[in-house]
Amino acid sequence: MASNGDISLEQIKNETVDLERIPVEEVFQQLKCTREGLTSEEGEKRLQIFGPNKLEEKEESKFLKFLGFMWNPLSWVMEAAAIMAIVLANGGGKPPDWPDFIGIVSLLFINSTISFIEENNAGNAAAALMAGLAPKTKVLRDGKWGEQEAATLVPGDVINVKLGDIIPADARLLEGDALKIDQSALTGESLPVTKNPGDEVFSGSTCKQGEIEAVVIATGVHTFFGKAAHLVDNTNNVGHFQKVLAAIGNFCICSIAVGMLIEILVMYPIQHRRYRDGIDNLLVLLIGGIPIAMPTVLSVTMAIGSHSLSQQGAITKRMTAIEEMAGMDVLCSDKTGTLTLNKLTVDKSLIEVFVSDMDADALVLIAARASRVENQDAIDASIVGMLGDPKEARAGITEVHFLPFNPVDKRTAITYIDRNGEWHRCSKGAPEQIIELCELTGGLRQKAHHVIDSFADRGLRSLGVARQTIPEKKKECAGGPWEFVGLLPLFDPPRHDSAETIRQALDLGVNVKMITGDQLAIGKETSRRLGMGTNMYPSSSLLGQCKDEAIATIPVDELIETADGFAGVFPEHKYEIVKRLQELKHICGMTGDGVNDAPALKKADIGIAVADATDAARSASDIVLTEPGLSVIVSAVLTSRAIFQRMKNYTIYAVSITIRIVMGFMLIALIWEFDFSPFMVLIIAILNDGTIMTISKDRVKPSPTPDSWKLKEIFITGVVLGAYMAIVSMIFFWLVHDTLFFTEKFGVKPINENANELTSALYLQVSIISQALIFVTRSRSWSFVELPGLLLLGAFLAAQLVATCIAVYANWGFARIEGIGWEWAGVIWLFSVITYIPLDILKFIIRYSLTGKAWDNLLQKKAAFTTKKNYGKEAREAQWAADQRTLHGLSPPETSWTNEKDHHELSEIAEQAKKRAEIARLRELHTLKGHVESVVKLKGIDIDTIQQHYTV
Repeated sequence: MASNGDISLEQIKNETVDLERIPVEEVFQQLKCTREGLTSEEGEKRLQIFGPNKLEEKEESKFLKFLGFMWNPLSWVMEAAAIMAIVLANGGGKPPDWPDFIGIVSLLFINSTISFIEENNAGNAAAALMAGLAPKTKVLRDGKWGEQEAATLVPGDVINVKLGDIIPADARLLEGDALKIDQSALTGESLPVTKNPGDEVFSGSTCKQGEIEAVVIATGVHTFFGKAAHLVDNTNNVGHFQKVLAAIGNFCICSIAVGMLIEILVMYPIQHRRYRDGIDNLLVLLIGGIPIAMPTVLSVTMAIGSHSLSQQGAITKRMTAIEEMAGMDVLCSDKTGTLTLNKLTVDKSLIEVFVSDMDADALVLIAARASRVENQDAIDASIVGMLGDPKEARAGITEVHFLPFNPVDKRTAITYIDRNGEWHRCSKGAPEQIIELCELTGGLRQKAHHVIDSFADRGLRSLGVARQTIPEKKKECAGGPWEFVGLLPLFDPPRHDSAETIRQALDLGVNVKMITGDQLAIGKETSRRLGMGTNMYPSSSLLGQCKDEAIATIPVDELIETADGFAGVFPEHKYEIVKRLQELKHICGMTGDGVNDAPALKKADIGIAVADATDAARSASDIVLTEPGLSVIVSAVLTSRAIFQRMKNYTIYAVSITIRIVMGFMLIALIWEFDFSPFMVLIIAILNDGTIMTISKDRVKPSPTPDSWKLKEIFITGVVLGAYMAIVSMIFFWLVHDTLFFTEKFGVKPINENANELTSALYLQVSIISQALIFVTRSRSWSFVELPGLLLLGAFLAAQLVATCIAVYANWGFARIEGIGWEWAGVIWLFSVITYIPLDILKFIIRYSLTGKAWDNLLQKKAAFTTKKNYGKEAREAQWAADQRTLHGLSPPETSWTNEKDHHELSEIAEQAKKRAEIARLRELHTLKGHVESVVKLKGIDIDTIQQHYTV
């Protein structure tokens, strides 16, 4: 019997049985299973036959991955230099330059090794964390429902599919209500399709509405998605980070190419230099100028940063999301669960009952019946928890049908039979939906809205409850008229750290906007408690449908940009908010947890799936949080900015070194016709790279404002600092070669007659100042004030100790150097320290020059740097005030505004107009007096004074 079963299962694996079209009962027969699911033993057995429920992952060759680090434009230039060292350098009766060839290959090998090890370690750590987030599904095994990884599913398993789930395998639906399934990821259909019992659902599609059980018919590579996967061309899109990397690399390569061209044109036709000497000088520019470590340093910095973020509770699915998070200036945050605890409680003393034959306890029981007793969400748990015994929710009734919550209807409902055989239906949900369901009119409708508003004034959410009888005694029947039975007050308190976290976010230049599906009054009250401001609007304003004239006249873009949040928001509104903010050139982050949030998460620059988000939300996001709350996001922003700061520091350093090597050695070679040793430049590069690798773990101060790649700043800073260091090296060479300055001042022996000793001296001077530059580029203040990490400082000291020992003791004929002794080493260190100090001053001058109107401000005796986030804001406020006066019928100003007026006066006039306009909007929106007073108190408005000037 077992053998026949194995054969049958093998036939199913080979797809000789069509399980997609045969009746569901035959599916169970063919798969040799029942509606009670499989046993654990049978599941393990089938797993051996069908394999894991996941797509085949190609094992990447570690050797090829290692070689891949040597395959990029910067490496190609170094590889060309290696070939040049043994092919083109073979002239003038001299042998090939094997030391340079071996040195270049060693440098490439060292860089690739470090990149491979660090990225592999970071990748393994991330993979281990992502494994904890592997898709899970509810499976019926051994007659019990349990959650397990989707990878363990096999044909014959019975699974539960509900709103927000990504279908884990191809399956046939069993009895229940129809589902709405989004198949856009598979078929490109933009609209969800309806799937009825008996229909097939495909792996990879998303459940948008409903809940049902299904039997798995295909897993892994045998699914519809698995068969199509091999047809997909996995091309890698060139992201912004790669473009920046390419731009900096191209700048360095072009700088080297220009330097080499000038050398060739001067050395051979004009100076008639020997062929081999000219090749050596060209090799100096090639080897020293190429920032060969740049791809390694930047990728390792991001990999280590990604691991650091994961330890803080933020797992990055897309590495370049780190740089985008560093530049994020707007965060659209969900209220429930992110800003609040998402632990709802019912205040029993405030329950409002609308029917005479029922008390508060009976109302809670009706609401509990319309709740799930298992697989509960926060609202269901809070209501069922109000009962003495949760079993009371189903005591004395027989459940016929349960309608789960969905974002369209915004309610749940149960159809049941009582002890007397009578059929009933009760529902709970968003109060507006329940009010419409019951078709409330007149006084009852006004009373309901009054209670809802009074709850909102206390920061309470409302939950409407309704009931009806079903005379036809059929679940498909519409039933009798719905009766509105009452309202339950629900309270979701803010997290203890939310207010402080929002303040920190604002200090970091990140504007937090609350996006909530709750009513406007509740959103404003929560926003007020969190100190976010109450400049919130209803979602209707996003579509230009707001009835309030004061809001309707404001352009939607301006509304979105200035608002503190939006209430009554649907999924399409979230997408629209993100889209508009991006069009306004904001780097926008969006948090979400549900399937409806997926489009907005995908659209946002940084999609953030909060803790316990659905599979669909996680799939669409760039960052997955493993800890609840907003504080994790703010910590991630700080960490991302620190990571970005390290990368930016290095790129400025890399450009500076390219310019200093190209300009310095080119001019020394052409003016003094001095041939520096390519091998010694290689030593400088190796020691530099070894030190610079530690920058990925350096201690840095994150930018206080959103940061981004500013190539203009990087190139200008790099060129100026590099040119200064090149000039310093030329001055040093002139002092040593053409004068006896150091001999006369410090009593050291003259070395101007010995080219090999000159090489040693120039080598040490270039090595010290080049590597010390990293301390300048890594700090925003004085470099000796912002101390580096011990690892970077230790690496610098170790590298320069080696460089100093080489200059003092080395007598390498092949490298054309001789030791110069400790006296000369001391003089060179002193010269380097003195010439290092102006680098900080130059950095400040460059930054000051790049701030736009810095020089204009200086000439006009204005401060170039201000604590104000919006320079010139006063003038715009004055114009805004004039517009508001016109809009709200305020009397015109008694005196004309002139350019000579003090900005402070204009600002106060604008502020008064804004306050009056806010009172007007509150009055016109018929907001309750208590809420008006809370805003008045919050903003410090003198309402009595304003009322004298303004009448609604």
